[in-house]
Amino acid sequence: MLRLPWLAVAYALVVALVWAFQDRLLYLPYAREHIATPADRGMAWESVRLKTSDGLTLDAWWVPAENTRGSLLFFHGNAGNISHRLASIEQFHRLGLSVLIVDYRGYGKSEGSPSETGTALDARAAWRWLSEERGIAAGEIVLFGRSLGAAVAAELGREVTPAALVLESPFRSVPELAQRLYPFLPARWLACFDYDIASYVTEIVVPVLVIHSREDDIIPFSEGEAVFEAAREPKEMLVIGGSHDTGFLESEPLYLEGIDAFLTDVAGLPRESQ
Repeated sequence: MLRLPWLAVAYALVVALVWAFQDRLLYLPYAREHIATPADRGMAWESVRLKTSDGLTLDAWWVPAENTRGSLLFFHGNAGNISHRLASIEQFHRLGLSVLIVDYRGYGKSEGSPSETGTALDARAAWRWLSEERGIAAGEIVLFGRSLGAAVAAELGREVTPAALVLESPFRSVPELAQRLYPFLPARWLACFDYDIASYVTEIVVPVLVIHSREDDIIPFSEGEAVFEAAREPKEMLVIGGSHDTGFLESEPLYLEGIDAFLTDVAGLPRESQ
């Protein structure tokens, strides 16, 4: 009988700790130093400093492609920094896309601390740089987000009209994903973050491509299916294999062919220059 009160106290303590430290579970910006640059993979690049509307300076890379067919605004996942995404940047280069990739506030060399409101401001700053400072037409920009970045890209996609939106390994929302991952906790009630991708995509009027692996070990495949179902037409779903972190490499031929076909046939970008 004495065990029950102690179990209740222990459970309450776990709940309190999860609530208090959930930002440290969602945002993992601990690897702050760059491990390499695009030059290490033979790509020309430019260091970019973005200014947010609340006065922070963000670190970003502009990696132009020769004979570009369009520009891709890349929002990465919740861990590491832009230097950990060189394999992806190289893949997009092979598709003829110039890439602007940005570190959210508190990540890499960017100032500040991450937050849901903050990542939205960061995304707007990156869009302004591409559309205003670089003078790239909205219809030539593709928004791309992976994992947490899918939420950032989709939220921005409600406010602007790019050529297309590509969401890789998306989730419905933080409360829904948390409840699925931690069924023993009242996770929906505890969640202080929304990142409601399934709601965002109902407002997006440009073509949407959802990419997800059936073998995703972090965000279940059914989460991507739910996002796809919620999105408006025109939309496509690209099913790949492999883990959450490496599926885009493990399924590279299928992955690149699927994105290329979507950009050409659905989003209306020019074909990749041969």
